[in-house]
Amino acid sequence: MIQATLHQLRVFETVARHGSFTKAAEELYITQPTVSSQVKQLAQAVGLPLFEQIGKQLYLTQAGRELSATCHDIFKQLDNFEMKVADLKGMKQGQLRLAVVTTAKYFVPRLLGSFCQKYPGIDISLQVNNHQEITRRIQDNQDDLYILSQPPEDLDLCTEPFLDNPLVVVARHDHPLAKQKNVSIKQLRGEAFIMREPGSGTRQAVQQLLEKHKVKVKVRLELGSNEAIKHAIAGGLGISVLSKHTLVLESLSKELTILDIQHFPIQRRWYVVYLGGKHLSVVAQTFLEYLIEETQPITKLALRA
Repeated sequence: MIQATLHQLRVFETVARHGSFTKAAEELYITQPTVSSQVKQLAQAVGLPLFEQIGKQLYLTQAGRELSATCHDIFKQLDNFEMKVADLKGMKQGQLRLAVVTTAKYFVPRLLGSFCQKYPGIDISLQVNNHQEITRRIQDNQDDLYILSQPPEDLDLCTEPFLDNPLVVVARHDHPLAKQKNVSIKQLRGEAFIMREPGSGTRQAVQQLLEKHKVKVKVRLELGSNEAIKHAIAGGLGISVLSKHTLVLESLSKELTILDIQHFPIQRRWYVVYLGGKHLSVVAQTFLEYLIEETQPITKLALRA
């Protein structure tokens, strides 16, 4: 059995993550010679080199890659153990790694704020990306939980719906269709449209609906930010389809309006998901239960007409 200390494994994992002895020393608040010494002792215990240096670049050897994956599992299990011990003591402590699609940033921080007030011992790591990047993170199992409105169908996932996510047509207040009711979707033909970037779940939903009704619009802009899209609408560059959540507490509310178009809103829901077969940590399970229990009043507040 390889004789290695937990400290040596922690030092090695930090070097592997940064690809640098210097950065590892800075993170761990120890000297670079100490880092080098710990890694050298660990390599001797393993019996194989863990790193190779080519020029100024540090690379993991095959043994190093295997050990890095093992360290990831070890420290994850230790984190889970600490959470379980805290739970047995009647406390909720640990870290929650959460990844959400960009539109979810309009309501998730409010949820996290109240969650952290209830459980002050829990630290949150929040990643915000588009749908395509969130799918990649799910595949790589990089986080505890994911929030998105269109769970990937080709992955084995556990999914829990928790909040409505209607997609509406948004225009400037003086748009010719602004005061009309029950407008045919056909009247969107030829309209200057501002679309989300490729890979966006909102864009996919809009394109599917327009194609279904054989409506072709003129895509004037592609933007990766809901905020940029709203400012572009206010600037008269076109109309767009956005989640109604993006209009909550909207500073541009006097300049923007929701058009009454047939087949809109596109009715979607927000889901919290994780890989099938994954054992959730105490903290992740706590947040999942909190999310489902607490979103009913938030639905009424966020989507109030």
